[in-house]
Amino acid sequence: MSKIERFEDLLIWQKARALVRDIYRITESKGFGRDYGLKDQIRRASVSIMLNTAEGFARQTNKEFGRFLFMSHGSVAEVQSILYIALDLNYVSGEEFQILYAQRDEISRMISGLIKHLNDSKNMSNQKSTP
Repeated sequence: MSKIERFEDLLIWQKARALVRDIYRITESKGFGRDYGLKDQIRRASVSIMLNTAEGFARQTNKEFGRFLFMSHGSVAEVQSILYIALDLNYVSGEEFQILYAQRDEISRMISGLIKHLNDSKNMSNQKSTP
């Protein structure tokens, strides 16, 4: 595994970037094109995943990174909820929904795993060794 030196090296950020591209592409078509509020909301939520991941990484402490990852995770849930609205309003097909949902699910699992890793690292460093 190569060392992560920049936020662009994070697989979570890379996957979030791909999700943003797909969200922007899908919101240019169909009903999303005229539903400016929902279109803007899902775009902002998907972009927030990328931005919070990058900002948290740049803070250079596990505590701050974890805090921003929690915000990213919240944005993932927001995208998830909006996808259901888009499906219910026929803005996306069932197939498009499944593809975007799978992307979002993968990102969600990755963020949860990294948060757990950061918390485990913090707990390990807080433990005192016994003689």
